[in-house]
Amino acid sequence: MSEFNTMEQQASYGVGRQMGEQLAANSFEGIDIPAVQAGLADAFEGKESAVAMEDLQVAFTEISRRLQAAQEEAAAAASAEGENFLAENAKRDEVTVTDSGLQYEVITQGEGEKPTLDSTIRAHYHGTFINGDVFDSSVTRGEPAEFPVSGVIAGWTEALQLMPVGTKLKLFVPQHLAYGERGAGASIPPFSALVFEVELLAIV
Repeated sequence: MSEFNTMEQQASYGVGRQMGEQLAANSFEGIDIPAVQAGLADAFEGKESAVAMEDLQVAFTEISRRLQAAQEEAAAAASAEGENFLAENAKRDEVTVTDSGLQYEVITQGEGEKPTLDSTIRAHYHGTFINGDVFDSSVTRGEPAEFPVSGVIAGWTEALQLMPVGTKLKLFVPQHLAYGERGAGASIPPFSALVFEVELLAIV
């Protein structure tokens, strides 16, 4: 039984939960939740800040510096891990490496038409990081995806034009042919090499 029974209590809890979710997604190591609650309450009640503004600025600057350093360290590690993985993967006989650095392995060779840069296709895909963790999968959802060949990451755009309909490839995509330094939201960190199984079902 919830301790928040009135509509006002439930809505208030919802506001706090949304703020907490946003904070969790943009937090820093060592964050003090009671201090967050105190700052929220003081601001809401119009009280004077318990921390001097100049001290707040110093703290924000230092935390920002730490976050930036941590992000740069994580990006460098991801880039190095991807390069090492791809270097070893390229040694396998069944892997083809293109001039761009894209790597692929043929699982099933189709006999249909190949799409062009102007085509829209229907495909099933299963995307993982190099450690095998899944980040997206139309196979899991049970619903193939449709998209223009020119509207996806560069590694896919290149690979799809090599695939007759009916072909299934395993793609090993270097970070510069994936999402690069931007990453993709919260799901794909910057500089991540990615692995996809892609089955080209149709040109639509």
